[in-house]
Amino acid sequence: MSSTHTPTEMMTIAAARALRNEDICFVGIGAPSAACNLARLTHAPDITLIYESGTIATKPNVLPLSIGDGELCDTALCTVSVPEMFRYWLQGGRITVGFLGGAQIDRFANLNTTVVGDYAKPKVRLPGGGGAPEIATNCGEIFIIMALGQRSFVEKLPFITSMGHGPTGRERRAMGLTSRGPTKLITDLCVFEPDAETKEMTVVSLHTGATREQVVANCGWAPRFAVDVVETPAPTALELETLRSMHARTKAAHAGA
Repeated sequence: MSSTHTPTEMMTIAAARALRNEDICFVGIGAPSAACNLARLTHAPDITLIYESGTIATKPNVLPLSIGDGELCDTALCTVSVPEMFRYWLQGGRITVGFLGGAQIDRFANLNTTVVGDYAKPKVRLPGGGGAPEIATNCGEIFIIMALGQRSFVEKLPFITSMGHGPTGRERRAMGLTSRGPTKLITDLCVFEPDAETKEMTVVSLHTGATREQVVANCGWAPRFAVDVVETPAPTALELETLRSMHARTKAAHAGA
């Protein structure tokens, strides 16, 4: 085991471990993309990665800058139209996991990528939902990866872009959605999973060196902890080497090297 890793590396590796070899995964850009491709390069070589632009079973050598990055199309098994991707693949129930991030999240794993502040006169206008709202409701389950912080983990969202379990944790079931919604929230300090009854995201695992006090201090609500909180296994040498090599290739490619 390695003792020299960053919190971001631990977060990415913990997220990658959540994926299974047989998964068909709808991948978000950024941290979700890093986690999904790390899984593909380590324990899940047969995972099917799908990006919003319509690339199916893509195997990028470097991480894409956007869903339109040529690397995704060049390394995909095939590329279909965006309408086909959403109607046949996503809404057809063929995708097991959606892997998302966001600007803000609440205790029921609802995501905001629209505005910070009042909608009509926001402090910050964010990129918007893209395909995330559809991913959040139609994939079999949702994994979310976000660094823990008071600005991003908030008591009440100014806008819900992508529904997790709803404002009170009951709306998803009330709307008749049959998919599971967010089942894991992976951060740089810990891993959350929804309570079986209330659906409130609950700390089930603390990363090596992280404390409950740190989690509380960096969360915008009073976080719940499971009865038995375990320690997240530290990264292995293979996981760290693979992740760092992937980031090094990506940096070189985007710099034109």
